Amino acid sequence: MNGSRNKWKLFTRQEGEHMEQIAKGIWKVVFGEPEKYTPEYFRSFPIKKEMIDKITISRKPKIKEEDLEWKKTKRGVAITLPISAGEDIYGFGLQLRNFNQAGKRRYLKVNSDPVSDTGETHAPVPFYISSEGYGLFANTFRYAAFSMGTSSERGKSSAMTAENEPHEEFSESALYALKRAGQERKVIIDIPAAKGIELYFFEGDFMETVQRYNLFSGGGCIPPMWGLGMWYRIYGGSCQTDVKHFTEYFRKENMPMDVLGLEPGWHSHSYSCTYKWSDLFPHPGEMIKEASGQGYKLNLWEHLYVYPKAPFYEELYPYSGDYEVWNGLVPDFAMKEAWKIFEDYHRETFVKKGIAGFKLDECDNSDYNPSNWGFPDASEFPSGMDGEQMHLAMGVLYQNLIYGIYKKENKRTYSQVRSSGALASPMPFVLYSDLYDHKQFIRGMVNAGFSGLLWCPEVRSCKNGDDLLRRLQTVVFSAHALINGWRLPNPPWEQTDIKQNLAGEKMEGAEYYTKECRKLFELRMSLLPYLYSAYVDYYRTGKPPIRALLMDYPEDAAARAVDDEFLFGESMLVCPLTYEDGISREVYLPKGSWYDFFTGEMIKGGEKTEVKAQYDQIPVFVKEGAIIPLARPVPYVDKDTVFEMDVKMFGEADGKFILFSDDFETFDFENTQNTAVLEKHPGKPLEVIKGNNLRYSFSGI
Repeated sequence: MNGSRNKWKLFTRQEGEHMEQIAKGIWKVVFGEPEKYTPEYFRSFPIKKEMIDKITISRKPKIKEEDLEWKKTKRGVAITLPISAGEDIYGFGLQLRNFNQAGKRRYLKVNSDPVSDTGETHAPVPFYISSEGYGLFANTFRYAAFSMGTSSERGKSSAMTAENEPHEEFSESALYALKRAGQERKVIIDIPAAKGIELYFFEGDFMETVQRYNLFSGGGCIPPMWGLGMWYRIYGGSCQTDVKHFTEYFRKENMPMDVLGLEPGWHSHSYSCTYKWSDLFPHPGEMIKEASGQGYKLNLWEHLYVYPKAPFYEELYPYSGDYEVWNGLVPDFAMKEAWKIFEDYHRETFVKKGIAGFKLDECDNSDYNPSNWGFPDASEFPSGMDGEQMHLAMGVLYQNLIYGIYKKENKRTYSQVRSSGALASPMPFVLYSDLYDHKQFIRGMVNAGFSGLLWCPEVRSCKNGDDLLRRLQTVVFSAHALINGWRLPNPPWEQTDIKQNLAGEKMEGAEYYTKECRKLFELRMSLLPYLYSAYVDYYRTGKPPIRALLMDYPEDAAARAVDDEFLFGESMLVCPLTYEDGISREVYLPKGSWYDFFTGEMIKGGEKTEVKAQYDQIPVFVKEGAIIPLARPVPYVDKDTVFEMDVKMFGEADGKFILFSDDFETFDFENTQNTAVLEKHPGKPLEVIKGNNLRYSFSGI
């Protein structure tokens, strides 16, 4: 069939064809001879078919009689399908620079330093959703390129006759603009090296398609409750005494804090790593015990490049790639031998000693950094994978490995990773980045939910105290509330300037910024039960806890262009400002009545509105009829925490909220979970229907 096109009608099955229905609204088609190592091959979670069957299909694909085509090429496999002139496309993993991907070419390569809007990213996912009622997932670890309506076939334009039309605007944007109106083009999926491919199609509107993809992946994750609290990563040059200082500092300052992260200095050698405590931490067991006694969890930074002084270096050597990174081995986690070596060491040395999670850095490849931490794409691994495949697989394989350790210990973790990929929604890992453009970070929040990813807009580099507040406001309403102080020996609310912070100098207004940061920390802690319930919904139904407006409002044309607002849980709409925005911004609220979360003021939706917010304020709006349970802030979450609850109600319409409760830290929730059902009806008091063994107290309600 080399060079020939082969046609398959979508969403139908004829005798002898390879189209197969996997579950309600999910179809699989196989072309040629797919490669062995794919995201599906390394799947750790079964498809949640029972939950998928409960999801409606409110919109069928509009492809109808158009054909899906494929062919083998000299470079691999090419698939084409139609894209209409007005079709909108979203997804492709963590995309920081663009929102609607229609008319774009997405090159899905792992890259920590994407210099332009190419599609390269920390977390490329070969999955997109279309406004035409479908989603498509290409099951590959190759650097696939998706041309989303950028090209048309030879002869398509042969009837065009226009000549001598004047140019009305002379600019690059005008000259190179894609004229989508009236021009139907093609989606072209170019997969190099492969001799075949498996494609999966998901039916429904935006939300239904994403739900199906997440449940196909195994469902969403449920973090431990402490993982949703406040995090602080300590200065990279810290020692054991410095850790003790921070454990005392936050409690003395009455600033809620659940997790302290240790950066590279805890290793006796990092870049590459020994995974052994350095001389700066002479008694790690005592440190872990003391921190735990004050309510802290500890998280350890690492990467996967194994230094010769690592205790398991020799054992790992035969199960690693043929090139090193920073003088360290690159493990082949496609092999059970390499997996077990790394797993056994981490379980015995760290997890059983009380370490609550890890941060995997430098797994995201780098083509442009002078200190390159990427191995060659031509690398060979003993499993048979090459460097290209391993770059795309590494972050997900690590997540599966670490998750498995905690699962066997019946402890939940919430950890960080700098690269992820397809089918990652069940993994309790949050993506982060070394790029610090705040607007891009907000766009990442909006985009990540399309692809089963969690994203952390961490606070690190800040221009000044007001910039700190703006960034922290976004973090408080994110999947991961993290302040990264690895370059700062003192907290950023005392001094944002790195040189002055290193010198121990406090900035003007330090007391004010400390107070305002404390308020934001407390706000985050008050939202924990609300957010936790959103994650339970993610686990059960595949609905992302943080998502774009268009997922809940698929028929709202204006919502399809909003990339700087997001839904936080079921009822809250968050509209962050950046420092550059000043104290006002334009917000779009979908049709209906909305209420200011902080003041209760009602605002009519269905149009754009200019709102003002001082640097200590963030615009947050709540749907008509919403019930928002709020916890009285605690300094940290532990196994004995019981949240004292207050409830805010918005509008007169009927409302219902289900609070989920379990032990908040083990996997026992898979068998037992309790609820408190909050209901309100016009003219009647709030009704609270309580389950047994709740971790919530409703005194006064």
